[in-house]
Amino acid sequence: MINCAIPVLGLVAYSGTGKTTLLKKLIPLLRNSDIRIGMIKHAHHDFDIDVPGKDSYELRKAGADQMLVASSQRWALMVETPDQDEAQLEYLIQQLDTTNLDLILVEGFKQVVYTKIECIRPSLKHDLMCLDDPNIIAVASDAPLPDSVQIAQLDFNNPELIAHFIQTEILDQSPVSSA
Repeated sequence: MINCAIPVLGLVAYSGTGKTTLLKKLIPLLRNSDIRIGMIKHAHHDFDIDVPGKDSYELRKAGADQMLVASSQRWALMVETPDQDEAQLEYLIQQLDTTNLDLILVEGFKQVVYTKIECIRPSLKHDLMCLDDPNIIAVASDAPLPDSVQIAQLDFNNPELIAHFIQTEILDQSPVSSA
């Protein structure tokens, strides 16, 4: 299980299910309850967060192993890791300043052992992950699920309900919250 001073909760699903869309609705709801959120998103391919033609992109592409871009509003650190294996979730969590967070949300890393909510749309005909992963504590679905699902079932189209579940079942149950 992931070792972290604050709760870590993942949303896992097959590609195209709507994890990002749901997170874009959940994050403001949680923020409205004064929950400070860190977010880690897994990408399965090469990606860039800076734009070709911008100085930061050009300097990184010129060979900088680490590129930090900063302004009065935000900063971002890009680290080149061409000869490394896939980044481990626990390592990525350690890069966050958890002293200024209440919750870390993760999109992806479905094979890692940590607390997760599965998102599924039965119309897409994917297998349920929760039947084989005891770390999935709830399933958010847009249709009824089979009786074999013996964990909390949440309405995928009701982000308010899912945010409430996260507050009551993750944050309120956390040893950090009750201390």
